[in-house]
Amino acid sequence: MSKSQLIIRYNASERSNHWAVAITFILLALSGLALFHPAFFFFTNLFGGGVWTRILHPFIGVVMFGFFVYMAWRFAPHNRVTDADREWLTHIKDVVINKHENLPEVGKYNAGQKYLFWSLVVCIPLLFVTGVIIWQPYFAPWMPVTLLRLAVLLHALAAFVSIAGILLHIYAAIWVTGTLGAMTRGTVTKAWAKHHHAGWYKDITK
Repeated sequence: MSKSQLIIRYNASERSNHWAVAITFILLALSGLALFHPAFFFFTNLFGGGVWTRILHPFIGVVMFGFFVYMAWRFAPHNRVTDADREWLTHIKDVVINKHENLPEVGKYNAGQKYLFWSLVVCIPLLFVTGVIIWQPYFAPWMPVTLLRLAVLLHALAAFVSIAGILLHIYAAIWVTGTLGAMTRGTVTKAWAKHHHAGWYKDITK
């Protein structure tokens, strides 16, 4: 395909940041599930056994949190929810059947992507804070039992919401042809941009 037909959606730094968060998140999800329920304990084989899974899980969490904070700071300006986004949600059936003529113009991200972004902005820091509270043997021994129990509950709930959201994110990325290429090669076609993110396309081609 000619370069004249392509436009840059993500630069190399943004893609590297995204994949650092993605890889560490997957490692955390697998190790966290292994520690959460015996049915998922076999995931510990990926980390060298149960002991190493328990040791590595919180350290990986600290790494992911650092990458996520940087990514959230960079992407936040493009994820402000507008009236057009709220209108877009009222036409979600049209989105599912790929009927875009009734939809308001979408900016760099649609309403679904924006709400996922802000849910992660809430859940990831919550996972970090509660994870520190229950981190054995460094911090947990100094915490009140009531606080530990609450932290465990909130940690599990935030993890559930985050994992469900990311699974939906992955499905949507596969479902919408051309989306994965944006985060691997960094480019999309002009036709893709006009079709899925007309408002963003107009902004960058002024």
